[in-house]
Amino acid sequence: MDIRKTDTAIVFIDPQNDVLSETGANWSALGASVSENGTIENMEKIFKAAKANGYEVFISPHYFYPTDNGWKMNGPLETDEFQNHSFARTGSLDLTGFPNSGADWLDRFKPYINDGKTIVVSPHKVFGPQTNDLVLQLRKRGIAKIILGGMLANMCVESHLREFIEQGFEVAVVKDATAGPRHPVWGDGYQAAMINYQFLAHAVLSTDEVLARMG
Repeated sequence: MDIRKTDTAIVFIDPQNDVLSETGANWSALGASVSENGTIENMEKIFKAAKANGYEVFISPHYFYPTDNGWKMNGPLETDEFQNHSFARTGSLDLTGFPNSGADWLDRFKPYINDGKTIVVSPHKVFGPQTNDLVLQLRKRGIAKIILGGMLANMCVESHLREFIEQGFEVAVVKDATAGPRHPVWGDGYQAAMINYQFLAHAVLSTDEVLARMG
C-alpha cells in the first residue's frame, strides 16, 4: 500500500476517555491491552507525524444522547455501554458537562484534534461508519487510502475497516495503535481482531512502519 498525503488520511476511532483513560468507564476491560500495546503513545506519534507532514486527520467519535435510551434492542456491548454510561452526552446540541467527561477526548490528544484542521465527523451510533458522515467526508476530499487506528480493535475499528473495504478504500490498520477488551468468558478481543485484520486489511502495520512510510 502506497502511503502519500495526496490521497491517504489518518482515521482514528473513539479517541475518548471512556476507552483510553484510567478513569474511563471501560478501563477494567481495556487497560491491560492499552498499556501493553502502548496504544496512547502510538496514536500520539501518528497524530504528530500527520500534522508535521500534512496528512488529513479524521475522527469518528462515539456519542450517546438521552434520546438513545429509547432503543428497544441492543447487543451485549451496547447494553454494557448504556449501563455504565459510556460516551454519554447531555444532548446532540448540548455540551453541558462534556469537558473531561468520558465522552471527551483524551487530554493529550486535544491539541491535535482541536487544532481547527482535524475533521470530526458525526457520531457512529453502534460500531461502524454506516450511521455517520465519515465516508462522505473522505470522498469529498479525494481520499482513497486510510491509515486506521483507535478503539476498540474488535468492535468499532473492525467495523469501520469492513465498511471501508466495502466502499472501495485501501486500508492499513496500525496494530499497536489500537487495543481490545479482555472478557473472562468471551475471550481476548484484541487477539480476535488481529486475526481478522490479517484476512481483511490491505496492510497490518506497526506504528514505526507507518511513520517510516508517511515520511
